[in-house]
Amino acid sequence: MVRVKPFAALRPPKNIATEVAAPPYDVLNSLEAKKIAGPKSLLHITKPEIDFDPIADEHSQAVYDKAVENFRLWRERGWLVRDPSECYYVYAQTMGGRTQYGIVLCAHTDDYASGVIKKHELTRKDKEDDRMIHVRIQNANIEPVFFSYRDKPELNEIVAKAVSGPSEYKFTDENGFGHEFWVISDPATVARITEIFTSQVDAFYVADGHHRTAAAARVGAEKRSQNPAHTGDEEYNFFMAVCFPESQLKIIDYNRVVKDLNGLTAEQFIQALGEDFDVEPAEGSDPYKPQALHNFSMYLEGRWYSFTAKVGRYDDSDPIGVLDVTILSRLVLDKLLGIKDLRTDKRIDFVGGIRGLGELSRRVDNGEMKVAFALYPVSMKQLLDIADSGNIMPPKTTWFEPKLRSGLAIHTLD
Repeated sequence: MVRVKPFAALRPPKNIATEVAAPPYDVLNSLEAKKIAGPKSLLHITKPEIDFDPIADEHSQAVYDKAVENFRLWRERGWLVRDPSECYYVYAQTMGGRTQYGIVLCAHTDDYASGVIKKHELTRKDKEDDRMIHVRIQNANIEPVFFSYRDKPELNEIVAKAVSGPSEYKFTDENGFGHEFWVISDPATVARITEIFTSQVDAFYVADGHHRTAAAARVGAEKRSQNPAHTGDEEYNFFMAVCFPESQLKIIDYNRVVKDLNGLTAEQFIQALGEDFDVEPAEGSDPYKPQALHNFSMYLEGRWYSFTAKVGRYDDSDPIGVLDVTILSRLVLDKLLGIKDLRTDKRIDFVGGIRGLGELSRRVDNGEMKVAFALYPVSMKQLLDIADSGNIMPPKTTWFEPKLRSGLAIHTLD
């Protein structure tokens, strides 16, 4: 079972929450962050290179020092204030008329080491190292990770009761997504939430934030090695997560664009594609959206196509082989286009489905890319089954939206 605890969060006062709350560090580049960051924005803590003119190297010591200084100043100025007791929190996100409710809690680093916190992607050491530095220098989890768990009816009931009352924060972000936040401070309810998780929830699944999860676990191990009186209950053994029941989550497609056809003409490429797929031009001029698993869309030379994997070209009994990202990677990107490593090949780029299929055609029409592919999204069931089996999905398989807003709660390690 998972191990969790409530925590006394550092949070912005209600009247300035929208000024402090910010997009996650990795969805904006430094220039974009500098343009939108108001004076109280958490971006000055998560992307402090924006405080330099010109923008500084985000990995420089001066930038790390600025992050620490800003975090201290935000507390001194009362822009981040600690709750008087350990609480759980409910964080709701609304997009397209659909709302998902997550419980904000602290998960235990041992659960990541033992595999009770399950991952579905590989991490890169350089990105882990960068996130580890930020956790270490701040002695805090400034931004949460995004977990899922298999539904527990009583937890859903507790959350429903909590959100029936007035919320602490409520706002709409620049993308039109809604964010709402409640505090659960009643000791009996807090104790019951802990009991349900620790007795009924056998695993957490990393939805978004693999590098932050790995970094938090490494900082916990580091602090453990430095403490001869270590017990396992110290605050540094825990890190902040927002945990959503899997029934409420929806994965968005994660698409691909490629710079060239590996020496083939468009006609030769389509003919070669026909060996493993049934290829048909899409009707009309509107973008063609994949309709089911193993059905893909392609934009090439101003036209949309539908192509569907032929029977026998995939194995439905293989949790990885059945994935559309695997089928596309094996039979198109590798076999026809010569792209062997999605992580390192500079000829390919990835486009989150939140940007729409129009972004794919735009990048082809402007000459930046030669061909675009759209995929049917992975299901939560597929993600959980793969994580349970101990397998790893190919890179850039899942896209979750909305992204968690940073700054609504911060967990310190002391």
